[in-house]
Amino acid sequence: MKYHNTHKYDDIIRLPHPVSKRHTPMPLLSRAAQFSPFAALTGHNEAIEETSRLTDSFIELDEDEKIRLNEKLRLIKENIDRKPEIEVTYFQPDERKTGGTYVTICSRVKKIDEYNRRILFMDGKTVRLESLFSIHIHCGT
Repeated sequence: MKYHNTHKYDDIIRLPHPVSKRHTPMPLLSRAAQFSPFAALTGHNEAIEETSRLTDSFIELDEDEKIRLNEKLRLIKENIDRKPEIEVTYFQPDERKTGGTYVTICSRVKKIDEYNRRILFMDGKTVRLESLFSIHIHCGT
């Protein structure tokens, strides 16, 4: 097949681009949005990320560890007027899936609420006694 150069658009090739007299030109950002990728599975990537997010299992303490924790809680309660600074590690259940994560905080104790079984801290944080994993009482207490 032979290529023939016919120059059939030579009469309009150098004319200015036509501009509508009725409609304002579309902004470039809006024009670009027409060609942005389409996400047919909205939320799919987030679901995959959530599924792959790892959680820890709750570790049940043995009786010796429970006795040690209770002794430390007793010491804290005896010194509550001094607002002792402690470091606690506790299990925080995950809101979306089974398991959770172990969190460590360091703060001054305001009160040990035995009725509701929790430790109240000066900064407003609370920790349930059932979720305690470890307690370290800082010096000066």
